[in-house]
Amino acid sequence: MAKKEFYKRGWHHTKHRGKESTVACGFCGRIVPKYKTFAVKKGLKLTDPVLRKALGKRKISLLTEKLYACPSCARFHRIVRKKR
Repeated sequence: MAKKEFYKRGWHHTKHRGKESTVACGFCGRIVPKYKTFAVKKGLKLTDPVLRKALGKRKISLLTEKLYACPSCARFHRIVRKKR
């Protein structure tokens, strides 16, 4: 079983970057700076082969969406784990 990642973003907030863009957390709705969030792909998997063939590849890719999780929701939903 793979280990969960620690809080690593590899991106530092500096004064030269200007005003940071904000996004809403996909789980709780909190407004958080984008550099503090964790990107999560959430979607629906189709297991029925008849339905998959009827929709085609283009429609299947539309069933996924990119959400941003704030640090507290990322810990709660076990997307990342807290550094010890």
